[in-house]
Amino acid sequence: MAVIDVQKDEIVKTLAFKSETGMPQYDPVGKKVYVNLRNTNEIAEIDPAEDTVLGTYPVEGCRYNHGMVVDSEHHRAFLLCNGTQTLTVFTLDTHKAIARLPLPHGADVVKFNPGLGRIYAACSSGFISVFQQDDADHYRKLEDFAVQKMVHSLAVDTATHRVYAPEQQENGRPVARMIVYEAAGAQKH
Repeated sequence: MAVIDVQKDEIVKTLAFKSETGMPQYDPVGKKVYVNLRNTNEIAEIDPAEDTVLGTYPVEGCRYNHGMVVDSEHHRAFLLCNGTQTLTVFTLDTHKAIARLPLPHGADVVKFNPGLGRIYAACSSGFISVFQQDDADHYRKLEDFAVQKMVHSLAVDTATHRVYAPEQQENGRPVARMIVYEAAGAQKH
């Protein structure tokens, strides 16, 4: 993993891992960067002020963790574990998996809406999985919302609670369009 000085447009340091990496995320509250280590089923914690690895932590019950998003307020990471087809909730303080919820095949990108406590996972098999954070330690699956296959990107507008999903095919035929979904039962915390 390369650390780049964007002012000079040059690599200033390289952090080496014994694994393929996936989806780094910055936690603005904890001031740390977290990176999925996909082949070793771990998450790495990086201090961006010093560009050093603070530790690597196993994610119990997770295989091939790819997508990740961080809930800074509650110190949680939501990991998409493709090998076990689960969304795993991981505590950033104690480095433990506290919840595992089922996912359809092909989970790729995960987004979090802190205002609703909703977690959305785009699955290329044709679903957006929706989960509810009841509190920092309790989670439940709301639904697997059917969409076109190959949807593997998402964006969430935390002000309007809309979910944006680009489609690249419709019933197996190529398309290029953005679909906008309204959050059902949206109630602000």
